[in-house]
Amino acid sequence: MFLHIGNHIFIREKKIIGIFDTDNATVSGTTRKFLAEQERKGLINAAKKKVIPKSFILYETENTGKEKNYKIYFSQISSSALVGRSEQEIIYVNSVKKKNGMQKDRET
Repeated sequence: MFLHIGNHIFIREKKIIGIFDTDNATVSGTTRKFLAEQERKGLINAAKKKVIPKSFILYETENTGKEKNYKIYFSQISSSALVGRSEQEIIYVNSVKKKNGMQKDRET
């Protein structure tokens, strides 16, 4: 199945690694450094230009060799709405769900 992330852009659900709330995830300096590095490599896209994104999706692209390739898409749709659209369980930053005995961060 595919997940519509806005502006007629779809990502294959099984390739999604995570959906992140932009406001909460970018508080961390580590995340900001990671995003800046990915931008330098040209691996970041925006579902809609000139719109403040509410979330970003980290996903695996087609492999060209033994290494996995990743890209990031920024979306104007909230992370909770994207997860709600999904037909598979996707972990996202503000989840309260429990899986495999691990509790994720509580919603703020």
